[in-house]
Amino acid sequence: MKFFIAIVFIFTQLSCSFNRIVSYSISGFIDETFVAVNEESNLEIAKTSIESNLKLLDGLLRIEPNDEHYLLLASQGYFGYSFSFVEDENIEKAKLLYLRSKNFAETILKKKFNLTKKISEHSLDEIEQILNNATEKNVPEIFWFAISYGSYLNLDITNPDVIADIPKVEKMMMFVITKNENYYYGSANFFMGTLYSIRPKMFGGDLEKSKTYFEKALKINNRNFLFTQLYFAKFYAVNSLDNVLFENLISEIENFDLEKFPEQKFANSIAKEKAKILKERITDLF
Repeated sequence: MKFFIAIVFIFTQLSCSFNRIVSYSISGFIDETFVAVNEESNLEIAKTSIESNLKLLDGLLRIEPNDEHYLLLASQGYFGYSFSFVEDENIEKAKLLYLRSKNFAETILKKKFNLTKKISEHSLDEIEQILNNATEKNVPEIFWFAISYGSYLNLDITNPDVIADIPKVEKMMMFVITKNENYYYGSANFFMGTLYSIRPKMFGGDLEKSKTYFEKALKINNRNFLFTQLYFAKFYAVNSLDNVLFENLISEIENFDLEKFPEQKFANSIAKEKAKILKERITDLF
């Protein structure tokens, strides 16, 4: 019996070691697949690739559940998939995927800051204290947590409980802007622009601040990251009833040459598709 137990133990250890070797060896491969997807303009191919990559990441995280690199990729991947292919078709499913994205980034934050409860369960003062102990190195996980949770909240913006959590997301995005506002093509700035344009004035909404943040993001990414123009049109232009700006931004998206920014062909292709849908609604929006 002791011999049998020893054999089982050895094989278990060998299996665990083999799994980790596979996990480490595939790391570079999965990084390159994400790069390839970002450069893909065919949305059907991109969708299939993302779905495969996400399940691969799920498998890798079963082997290495605390691997920060895989967790961050999973957070990015589930956010991108939900935004690109789910949100416009199924809001409830999109919420679940945004929460999954948030949870991956949150796992990193909980580990780094020795947190015992979810970020969203902390008070605003507690989150500020966490951020006081953070550095520029923490920008990626803080950004992906904030944008995924913020996107989830945005899908239920009329809920009073949701409104109460928005300042927490805002504080985290302001941290990103303070530490590295160039991260992910200035997306923290256009996120803040969106936030100020969709919030009721009594809860801090401010169209002038919104415009300033959008213009800052456009300057950072040199107008090459079309999500900025898309959100600028969808939220600021619509809420300020500026139909001229709306039409100019949509036209800019439509006429953008994808080869001008090849590393984000996929994102810009998605922006073009969403701009078409938005343009069709112009008579309802103004």
